Amino acid sequence: MASRRGQAQARIVAPDLRIADGAAGSVFRVAADRGPLSRDVIAKATGLSIATVNRQVSALLAAGLLRERADLTESGAIGRPRIPVEVDHEPFLTVGIHIGAVTTGIVAADLRGRIISAVEIPTPSGDQDIALASIAASAKAFVSRWHRRTALWAGVAIGGRVDSATGIVDHPRLGWSQARVGEAVGLGLRLPVSVAAHVEAMAAAELLLTPNKTAGDTAGAGLYIYARETAGIAITFDGKVHTPTTGPGSISHLPTGSSARCTCGGTGCLEATISDQAVLERARNEGVLTGSDQSIRALYGVAREGSEEARAILVDRASTLGRTVAILRDLFNPDRVVLGGQAFTEYPEGIAYVAKAFERASSLPHKDVHITGFGNRVQAHAAGVVSLSSLYSDPLGVMRRVAA
Repeated sequence: MASRRGQAQARIVAPDLRIADGAAGSVFRVAADRGPLSRDVIAKATGLSIATVNRQVSALLAAGLLRERADLTESGAIGRPRIPVEVDHEPFLTVGIHIGAVTTGIVAADLRGRIISAVEIPTPSGDQDIALASIAASAKAFVSRWHRRTALWAGVAIGGRVDSATGIVDHPRLGWSQARVGEAVGLGLRLPVSVAAHVEAMAAAELLLTPNKTAGDTAGAGLYIYARETAGIAITFDGKVHTPTTGPGSISHLPTGSSARCTCGGTGCLEATISDQAVLERARNEGVLTGSDQSIRALYGVAREGSEEARAILVDRASTLGRTVAILRDLFNPDRVVLGGQAFTEYPEGIAYVAKAFERASSLPHKDVHITGFGNRVQAHAAGVVSLSSLYSDPLGVMRRVAA
């Protein structure tokens, strides 16, 4: 994207939130997921011919993305094709940033998708350009710790309306309009950068970073529902996250029947009912939280200590979420439903009430609903997968771009 006059040009690349079907991407992803493994096992896992696998492995070895593990060769095996290979994850990292309504997480991910380090800072308030410059500076300081690793790419996962081609974001909750997120992060870190809507990134993490995923696990349609400080959905089709050109849809203002006041001027909107902020406000108004700690974790603690009032508030939220999941499931009728975000994962005692409300409200036959395997680190993995998406799609192309 062309930058402002007199400044360097940011290298903004739209993320490719899908399971790669190119030969190099397929080989690299299997090696990242299951390595170390031999070329014939890679051929079986990818459906590629052994000749194609040999060519791609050779190219990935030459690019420094794979390494051979001769020490793991089976006894009696002959020839290099029998030598296992794995992702050479030690020389490189990618930088992921999740910009939330309240906090911003910065992570370093290795090329296998493992989070190797993470920090969290308050999301800066005030002028959007100053806030973005502050986030980029924090990320740069974080990356500087890794003296022996080369950073290849940056990725940003953020709420609001995201134009992934330009890295420009409208985020009403933060008061950001036409914020140049990609430009600020790319220039601040001097890295190629991708920017994605955060719930779409979470759905991509389920596809790309969940171990041992098979074609059958990703076939058909999937629905990902997120709830914490904000609420959102993403849809996948046959291993690819659906990314509408005008940005993701919104479930923030779905009616719930509650009396909670919303910033839109109405009452009972989903986000105004189930967000951490809304739940805490109700707890304070009802005198449930009276100590110095007024956090959502404090509310969970009070409920676990036996407060029926605190428990009732959290059960109400769980039940509202269950009914909402049922409405969305009945609307889309997906093959899979995955729930993510701390509103589901940080208070597991509420899951039974989510399930009960879901079963009562859904008019379709029974379907299992799954909680994300990433637990309370879902935001970190969402940011990580955006930083890795281009590499997983076109690993050799990324290395050529980085070297240019």
